[in-house]
Amino acid sequence: MKEILARLFEHERLSREEARQVLLDISHGKYNHLQVASFITVYQMRPIAIQELQGFRDALLELCLPFQLNGQEAVDIVGTGGDHKNTFNVSTLSAVVVAGAGYKVVKHGSYGVSSAVGSSNVLMEMGYEFTNDTEVLSRQLEQANMCFLHAPLFHPAMKEVVPVRKQLGMKTFFNMLGPLVNPAQPSHQLFGTFSLELSRLYQYIMQETGRRFSIVYALDGYDEASLTGPFKLRTNEEDLIISPADIGKPQLSQEDLYGGETEAEAATIFKNVLNNESAPAQFDVVTANAGLAIHCLRPEQSLMDCIEEAKESLLSRRALHAFQKLVN
Repeated sequence: MKEILARLFEHERLSREEARQVLLDISHGKYNHLQVASFITVYQMRPIAIQELQGFRDALLELCLPFQLNGQEAVDIVGTGGDHKNTFNVSTLSAVVVAGAGYKVVKHGSYGVSSAVGSSNVLMEMGYEFTNDTEVLSRQLEQANMCFLHAPLFHPAMKEVVPVRKQLGMKTFFNMLGPLVNPAQPSHQLFGTFSLELSRLYQYIMQETGRRFSIVYALDGYDEASLTGPFKLRTNEEDLIISPADIGKPQLSQEDLYGGETEAEAATIFKNVLNNESAPAQFDVVTANAGLAIHCLRPEQSLMDCIEEAKESLLSRRALHAFQKLVN
């Protein structure tokens, strides 16, 4: 590690294979926590290079417990976190709405990073039990159109960096990696990123995979289509700037998206959205993001039509029923 750190401090970049090997060595406990913290901190001081992100991703996919979809079409809806906006659980709710609309969703997530309550926190509060039993997950996917892959259960090798990340208490390149290392590697993915530069890196990486993707970055810093202003959308075919008005939505404020400070508060918002008892702003932002995910799955349909599908999933309570099946 000394040699690697010396190179990095001289502003050198690691090759893809070197990045892969370093992360494999970290996960196998080869380095102490001070060395790991020093390594992580390098990437707080300079941008991560594309080949480094690819190498780290290669290592985590190599180490994770796989979940095979056997050619079944499915989508993940996931944000990097790290935008420090403390929004409610938009991507998790959007995933439930997409499942209610009849599409298969394999959601990958963990505890909160930039919000008080992440996807894992709110699902646990709502009574969902995490598992890496692939038979149980396959049954959930068949019956509820959705299953949830709790990252710590599928990336056990990363336990070596958990204490370091907790003590550092800031977003790191692991936040960039999370959405890219869904163990199922589903056929379609809707990503939210915390920066424009990261959305570009994701675009390069996803183009290499050949899978369908949509990458969202709100120009005012949100890692989702926040409707607080225009957002950048990158897909396999095009890059667009979309304003809320372009998709028939009002412009929202940061206060409209507040997610609460506790699991109980987050769960209340979650229940209200599924029961059609939420604030109009919460309904709008969830259906916008669910519509984007459906559009990723069905690019031949207009985005407006996809948003209408998302609305129907909520209003008909099919989303609520899908979630009830998932929990039960």
